Amino acid sequence: MTRYALTLEYDGSAFFGLQRQADGPSVQQAVEEAAHAITGEDIRMHAAGRTDTGVHAVAMRAHIEVAKDIAPFRLMEGMNAKLRPDPVAVTAIEEVDKDWHARFSCTGRRYLYRIVNRRAPLTLMKDRAWQVPQDLDPKAMHRAAQHLVGLHDFTTFRSAHCQAASPVKTLDRLDVESVEGPWGPEIAIHAAARSFLHHQVRSMVGCLALVGMGRWSEQDMADALEAKSRAALGFNAPPQGLYFMEAIYPD
Repeated sequence: MTRYALTLEYDGSAFFGLQRQADGPSVQQAVEEAAHAITGEDIRMHAAGRTDTGVHAVAMRAHIEVAKDIAPFRLMEGMNAKLRPDPVAVTAIEEVDKDWHARFSCTGRRYLYRIVNRRAPLTLMKDRAWQVPQDLDPKAMHRAAQHLVGLHDFTTFRSAHCQAASPVKTLDRLDVESVEGPWGPEIAIHAAARSFLHHQVRSMVGCLALVGMGRWSEQDMADALEAKSRAALGFNAPPQGLYFMEAIYPD
């Protein structure tokens, strides 16, 4: 058996999430079926993360094992042909050691959340960013975000359905910046950590948006974290603005 590391790009609006679902299409199902069509084998995909319905990926890492002797480039080309018309692409593939695991070998994950700050409806960016028509203050959002950086109990920003053993996580980065995008002013929120709780990024972004609108103070963000209660959460940002950007592995 050869283990292959895959890099996946996908539009999450077409799926019920990355992980296989009983009631709808998933990225995992699409990739496994494409690999089966090329190899004739029952394939199981393991991924670095588990994105929800509507969440996108620029470079999700995953791995599969194949018994058939096939070059990485041929496997990638064949899988991409079979994946059409699903909005999933294998952008890179390589052979890796048997002890390399897409999830358990991963030492860091990086996300980007995009907010398009304009009043006109989104057309080309529909389902690929969160449209917020109110003016936002990115500097206040960034200052508030720094209260969340570091080792904390993130119960407030954790889904009630989260299966993580502990709500304590170390958030390495949460930066907010204003950028001028082709569709108007954008707020880009960069989050990095070894791992995240279910809905953690979207929950943090929702509260940061309240700060940007002037409905929350920076201290309100600190108080919400300290409360360690889901009841203290402002709200979850919608999934369509969230992108899995990078999985980090030791050299």
